[in-house]
Amino acid sequence: MDDSGSGEAQLAFEALDDGIGRRTLLQAAAAVGGGAVVPAWMRSPGAAEALAAPPKGRGQKGPGPGILQPGEGRRVGRYVMSTPSTVRWGQLPNAATPPLFTVRSGSVVTFDTVSHEGILEDQGRDPIEYFAGKGVRRHDVLRDARAIAASDIEHDFAADGPHVVTGPVAVRGARPGDVLKVEVVGLVPRAPYGVISNRHGKGALPGEYPQGPPPSPDASAERPELYNNVSVFTPVRRIRGRDRAVLPAGRAVAQFPIDPFMGIMGVALDTSETVNSTPPTAAGGNLDIRDLTVGSKLYLPVFVPGAKFFVGDPHYRQGDGEVALTALEAPLRGSFRLTVLRRGSAAIPGGRDSLATPFGETAEYWLAVGLDPDLDEAMKQAVRESIEFLNGELGMSRAVAYAYLSAATDYAVSQVVDKTKGVHARIRKDDFRLRRRAGRG
Repeated sequence: MDDSGSGEAQLAFEALDDGIGRRTLLQAAAAVGGGAVVPAWMRSPGAAEALAAPPKGRGQKGPGPGILQPGEGRRVGRYVMSTPSTVRWGQLPNAATPPLFTVRSGSVVTFDTVSHEGILEDQGRDPIEYFAGKGVRRHDVLRDARAIAASDIEHDFAADGPHVVTGPVAVRGARPGDVLKVEVVGLVPRAPYGVISNRHGKGALPGEYPQGPPPSPDASAERPELYNNVSVFTPVRRIRGRDRAVLPAGRAVAQFPIDPFMGIMGVALDTSETVNSTPPTAAGGNLDIRDLTVGSKLYLPVFVPGAKFFVGDPHYRQGDGEVALTALEAPLRGSFRLTVLRRGSAAIPGGRDSLATPFGETAEYWLAVGLDPDLDEAMKQAVRESIEFLNGELGMSRAVAYAYLSAATDYAVSQVVDKTKGVHARIRKDDFRLRRRAGRG
């Protein structure tokens, strides 16, 4: 489909750019339907305000998302800011971590999340100075990112994960063996820029990239250039009716639409040991599944009372594999509905009493997940999960399910850069039609 769409579609997108209310957003969406598609994230609560042109003298001038500072704009449900007291840096909550608060099952919680890019040690742990070098003004750097970077939170650049993780929030009544259903209600960009990074010893091609010398033993937050890592600042601009990331491409310019999702969504493992934020686990965490955008669902097995849900690692866009190391990392305001599914509930995917590993769902696909340090083993697990899902959900024999998957299902490499690698199936829902039951008598 031509991104420019019809004249009516372009006018509708321009209305979005001028700043609109919900009624106008729906009208614009209807008009856009004739020539283009409104991305799901643009229907997030508060998206219209965030995408409105900033007032004079404030925010980022020009097209693209506005600056969404903590406490500003629309928030739905309970609201969590990212502050030094509500985040963990490089580690995930565990069984011993006290929740920030407890909500009822079915509640919506909104989190302001902070990207680690721009505040890490190899970027100087000073987002004001780092982003100033990219042409970003002081008041266009998020206050919560500045506060976390300037805090006394200990972060070991070599040993800890990089992520700023917000939470946890407990869900009343959740017990081990239950499943927490996480519905992605909204994802609103908080800044008109992001960062894509490649670091030594990491990514799909460690030892080949970054090109250049390895980190110096003297590298530190005070001498970030000595890490010799590569971070690519990436502005986001409104182009042909879509918010697009812009990168230099030699004799061309690369422009690709953003498609926000939360890289980290998880619940606490039943351990008091430190849990690094980088590898995904059976409890979710750093899954980096780009399909989990607005309107999707993630089902997580519960391991501790209250589940203890947390989020982090916000992304504006990621390719399957995330090969350089990071996606387009950028801050998001994320809203999630948290619902407890009791052990044995018919709403648990695959007709199972519970789950042993995360499972995803979108309007178009079921997403069976495989996780393992060995990519081959992750693939095998994803296939096994797919077979068991089709057998339990639809009564499909395992042999026929295996045949169907071979003929009609794509398996995506979620990422190969998080120590534990991820593969997920995209099982197309439209391929299945329930048979009519024979009439009685």
